[in-house]
Amino acid sequence: MISESLKQLKMKIQIPNWLIMIGGCGQIFTALIYPYIRHKVFDWYNDVKKLKPLNQEIAKTYGRYIQGLNLSFGIIAILLPNDLKNNSNLAIALTGLIATYWVGKVITQIAYYPMYQIPQQTIFKIGSYFMNILFTLFAVVYTWLFMYNLSFHFNL
Repeated sequence: MISESLKQLKMKIQIPNWLIMIGGCGQIFTALIYPYIRHKVFDWYNDVKKLKPLNQEIAKTYGRYIQGLNLSFGIIAILLPNDLKNNSNLAIALTGLIATYWVGKVITQIAYYPMYQIPQQTIFKIGSYFMNILFTLFAVVYTWLFMYNLSFHFNL
């Protein structure tokens, strides 16, 4: 009896596809804006030029990985929102991966980034708050999806 009531409650608190898709659009946005932020906000390319050639390539590669993951996660969210919440082993694994990625990003933002100065123009200050809100949204949505999938998988 209790198990059936829990299942009915879970069905009522399903994550709406529109929320997953908004998260997907936001992740694509972060992938597209990433080169601009590196160039205009952080002057990243000039700093990277100071590294040894191999380290330059490693830094650029990691930058591309970040951009590629954000883009890929966004495309998956937009095209496959139902698959991200279908309680399958793959849904658990993928939402767990994406949740961990974004929770890690939020922790990094809070723990390390306040120590550094961003340019003080209004657009960059507003952009900083906007990006932090987006990162938090991604962390919440994917953690929610992960927990949702896990709860069905383990009949919690």
